[in-house]
Formats: sequence, C-alpha cells, structure tokens
Amino acid sequence: MAQTLLQAKRASLRLVCSALGISQSGYRYQSKLSTENAEIADWLRRLTDTHRTRGFGLCYLYLRNVKGFRWNHKRVYRIYRALELNLRIKPKKRLVRETPQPLVVPDRINAVWSIDFMHDQLADGRAFRLLNVIDDFNREGLGIEADFSLPTLRVTRTFDRIIKHP
Repeated sequence: MAQTLLQAKRASLRLVCSALGISQSGYRYQSKLSTENAEIADWLRRLTDTHRTRGFGLCYLYLRNVKGFRWNHKRVYRIYRALELNLRIKPKKRLVRETPQPLVVPDRINAVWSIDFMHDQLADGRAFRLLNVIDDFNREGLGIEADFSLPTLRVTRTFDRIIKHP
C-alpha cells in the first residue's frame, strides 16, 4: 500500500508512513535470510524423507552436530512447522478386555480361603502388620495375626493352626 501511495500521490515517504502507521525502517526492510531459509527447508525435507521416524529434535541435532550448521533451534523449528513435517502423535491403543468371569462362590465351608496382609502405624510411629484369613463361603474370619513383624515361619505356623482347628 505504501508503494502504491508513493507512486500515485507522489507524497513523501515520511507522510505515507505516518498515514499508514508504519515506521520508515519497517518500510525499507529487506529480508536477507530467504535463501538460508530455503536451505534449511531443503535439509529438513531431505532428512524427513530418508528417516520418517525422526522428529524435530533428531533432525536439529543432526544438522547442528553432524553437519555443523549453527542455525538457531527456534528458526529451524519455525521452518519445520511451516513445512508441516511434525510427526503425528499416535494415540495409545486401548486393550480390549474380555468380559470378566464372575467370581466362583464356594459350595461348602473351608473350600476357598482368602488371605490379606495389612499394615498400619501406631501413634508413636511404629508400624505393625496384620495377617487376615477369611473363609469365602460364610465370610468367617478364621484367623488374625498381628505383630510388628510377621516372618514366614509365623505365617506358616498360623496356617497350620487354622488347618488343624477349623
């Protein structure tokens, strides 16, 4: 628009620039980097054509460290995005789960037991552990063992006691 006004109205540059609200240096600006931008775009196209799985980071590191170009990463990224070379982000595949089988309800006492280890903390900070054994048929608690430590021998001794005296 400024060039048209300058030629048609034969007005001064200062007057045209103030009328359009632009600076004179902005009017005179000539881009010097268009050939260099084309070179960056050419390198990026070549890299993404030969290596389709490379994203921006690997392309930039290759140009910087292997080829020795000192281009700014923001500039290279701007051109990378303008060329629409960014990789498609694949959505995570959801696992299709089969319908869960209903829990089997036992038909007699002592057919199936459930065990659970629990832990908690006392007011003074010491931790204690619980071993719970429950009969699944009638939901009866067959044994509860509580202590600060439940070693394997103690757990097997508890199971032996419950088996002998159901």
